[in-house]
Amino acid sequence: MKNQLSRRRLLQATALAPSVISTSSAFARREPADNPWVDMHLHCFAGKNDGRFPYHERAPYRPEETATPEHLLKCMETAGVDYAVVVHPEPYQDDHRYLEHCCKLGKGKLKGTLLLFADRVGSLEKMPQLCRQIDVVAVRVHAYAADRLPPFGRPELRKLWKMATEHNLAVQLHFEPRYATGFEPLIREFPKTPVIIDHLGRPFQGTPKEHAVVVRWARYDNTVMKLSSIPSTRSYPHRDIRPVIRQLTDAWGADRLICGGGFSAAAKGESYSQAFERTRSFIDHLSADDQAKVLGKTAVRVFRFGA
Repeated sequence: MKNQLSRRRLLQATALAPSVISTSSAFARREPADNPWVDMHLHCFAGKNDGRFPYHERAPYRPEETATPEHLLKCMETAGVDYAVVVHPEPYQDDHRYLEHCCKLGKGKLKGTLLLFADRVGSLEKMPQLCRQIDVVAVRVHAYAADRLPPFGRPELRKLWKMATEHNLAVQLHFEPRYATGFEPLIREFPKTPVIIDHLGRPFQGTPKEHAVVVRWARYDNTVMKLSSIPSTRSYPHRDIRPVIRQLTDAWGADRLICGGGFSAAAKGESYSQAFERTRSFIDHLSADDQAKVLGKTAVRVFRFGA
């Protein structure tokens, strides 16, 4: 047995006792080890001035700051983040040229998710070619704006699910809890298709009764809960998220939990590492092995990183 822990394992150990050492003073590049870190949720933006990758005419928002894959890979190297998933953002709609650019630069460290629209002519038909061009793990569906909902209960949404299944993709759901019931029939119909639930199921953007519907999805073995966009008590509605996370970890278990967050245009290696340690602080009731699963090992297994 080795006489001492690697620096990475030392950081993991000290992270469990934040009162002993501060993240700002303790920061150091994590070294490769058996427990990878995987960021399952980040966005990249070329910015409004890059004519190669313009925002779509239907973009609901248009970020001015750039968050490039070059910057992402630098932050990952410094922080010791092993792999990441670039979640294709809404400003590009179903134009995936920038996602392809990001994943090519990633050289195996980056995968992506698609954004296709079941009720938009010609959108789903792009899926086969995109799967050949880009290393993607999921297709994302949004249901949080009343004027941009998916076609619940219609054949078009089932077609999206069926095509995702045929192309070995997960279906990634970003929704407010009030819309959860619209997805449940398809979760049941396609039990072998992984379903990623973004951002804790947005517990504070619905009533407890509405979010309870999401929590009950844990009984479906194909669902995977993502710990991301974890709210701070300093932000509205100023509620403690820890009991919710405890409920989710109890319901899903570490083998079906993943995490994401910490990268942005302003991110640095230190802040990126601190984001993972912050996530760890919410799951410190789990064993060290289960914490390692949530922070990366489950993502590597389910989404075939490094294969």
